[in-house]
Amino acid sequence: MTAVRLAIAGFGKIANSHHLAAIGATPDVELVGIADPNVSRDGIACFKTLEQLLNDGPEIDAVALCTPPQTRFALAAAALKAGKHVLLEKPPAATVSELLPLLSIATQARRTLFATWHSRFAPAVEPARKILADARIKSVDIVWKEDVRVWHPHQAWIWEPGGLGVFDPGINALSVVTRILPRPFFLTKGDLSFPENSQTPIAAKLEFTDSAGIPIRADFDWRQTGPHTREVHVETDSGRLSLADSGGRLVQDGRTLVDEKRFEYSGIYRRFGELIATGASDFDLSPLAHVADAYMLGRRLVVEPFHD
Repeated sequence: MTAVRLAIAGFGKIANSHHLAAIGATPDVELVGIADPNVSRDGIACFKTLEQLLNDGPEIDAVALCTPPQTRFALAAAALKAGKHVLLEKPPAATVSELLPLLSIATQARRTLFATWHSRFAPAVEPARKILADARIKSVDIVWKEDVRVWHPHQAWIWEPGGLGVFDPGINALSVVTRILPRPFFLTKGDLSFPENSQTPIAAKLEFTDSAGIPIRADFDWRQTGPHTREVHVETDSGRLSLADSGGRLVQDGRTLVDEKRFEYSGIYRRFGELIATGASDFDLSPLAHVADAYMLGRRLVVEPFHD
């Protein structure tokens, strides 16, 4: 297979620390261009905008969009119409209603559209899904807490409409749970804590259920200092199954089944290559739909202001 010639649009913290390393570790993907107004790198063609790169840059096959989600739809549509495959960093768009039109554009252009959920590529996720496929589940508890100053320092956009706030990490948890549970679930109520100077929440407590009436609870918080907590606990009729360390560890009733450090983004680029090779797309919108539901049903609670 000829290497996929890739450009990255939006070369911020995640693109630099995660995408760049994953591309370097993927033999079938080659980074040949960057579109970002503030980036210049030796040996790679750099342009201020994606439009300039598409018009004047080197030949490319695909674009990875790592911009803030508020700008993603127009950029993805332009790349698809230019005949490029598109990888979307999570969340894939700013709104749920943008997603199906994007998929339609990709279908018409006969190009791959890949909405990535990097936490699904953690090593314990697929083993957990297989165990839970036949389990009788009693309850699910999700705890996803971290320090925003560590993971998104001085990023004002994340506190503006469409920036997601605490749902930026929380959607990672939702992407895992929507993958491992055997039935779709839906929100019943929630509390969203908004700093008085922010348009997005800094914490959220959510309650879900599914068609079998299973209680599913989620506690997201961006105010935790020290080590982060990223865990999912599932009570079943045969005991407790726990994913910990962002999905790197799987424990069943005290017995460790998986304990592995795996770079999730390498899995994303392997999957992208597979999709391109087979002419397929991968476009699950359920994690983003759960976030939209939280904004629709959740009570707004005003808390102390946040200052970065």
